[in-house]
Amino acid sequence: MSNISKRAKTLSLVAALAVPATASMAGTAFAQELGAVVQNSEDINVVGSIPSDLTGMAQGPDVNGFISARRGNEIQVTTENGTNTVIAISPATDIRGRGGLLGLGRTQLSADALINGLPVSVETVQWNNGLVASQIRFSNEDLETATMIRAGTGQRFAENEALIEENAAAAEALRGRVANIDQYNVMGTANVYFDTGRWNLSPMSEGELCQTAAEAEAMDNSLLLVVGYTDSVGDQDYNQVLSERRAGRVVNFLQQECGWQPWRMLSPTGMAESDPMADNETAAGRAQNRRVSVNILVSKAVEGM
Repeated sequence: MSNISKRAKTLSLVAALAVPATASMAGTAFAQELGAVVQNSEDINVVGSIPSDLTGMAQGPDVNGFISARRGNEIQVTTENGTNTVIAISPATDIRGRGGLLGLGRTQLSADALINGLPVSVETVQWNNGLVASQIRFSNEDLETATMIRAGTGQRFAENEALIEENAAAAEALRGRVANIDQYNVMGTANVYFDTGRWNLSPMSEGELCQTAAEAEAMDNSLLLVVGYTDSVGDQDYNQVLSERRAGRVVNFLQQECGWQPWRMLSPTGMAESDPMADNETAAGRAQNRRVSVNILVSKAVEGM
């Protein structure tokens, strides 16, 4: 987390003050189903019949990341460094979850469980100048979460034109709701950071959030604005949902564990990969961009301005 410091309001803060997370998820093109990744046909293209027996095939690389696209019997896995790897799914692929909340233990699952946004560990074999998954493992808790996100986002396979049109409408709504933004001063901003594809808080982040709440509590009539962000890895629609999940997790912790009153919290929102703090071309930069910013606001009227 960065130290609390005074700084000028940014354009992203102006936008963030305007849209509640619930409206963003339910009413705009950002609320696309995770399975509805818009891909060109060239993105996933495995030629030939995928073998049903993988015995004796040369071992391929292990691939760890999250599923960023799915078409038929192929998945695209995006790793932490942003590399996309297309992997075919065979009838012989061993797909299993482990632990988590579904009570599945290590029960073997079908390929239907491989939905977008799911973090996976894949062992592969080489075939036809490509890769076939011999084994896929994931956390059942991650599967449950990805399924909940998928079920909670209502629209399916929107056309790009519709996305553009709805995003424009959302931007217009933002402009219409920030008439009083200049009534607040940003007294400080603190950031918490996240692993790729995750929104769980580390023990260090939890302690720093309560410290931020305490600093805000010492300021008369202060409010908190929470804004979630992602790096540039993955699909835009998934990143929008992920940024909202991160913001919501921070808000819940501030209210439930740090004692921050809900009425002193402005509507949280997710800004996906917009307003990066660092270069998304490097792993270090992407790590800085996977964040939630907690902004301490105080009315200018309170400060006599």
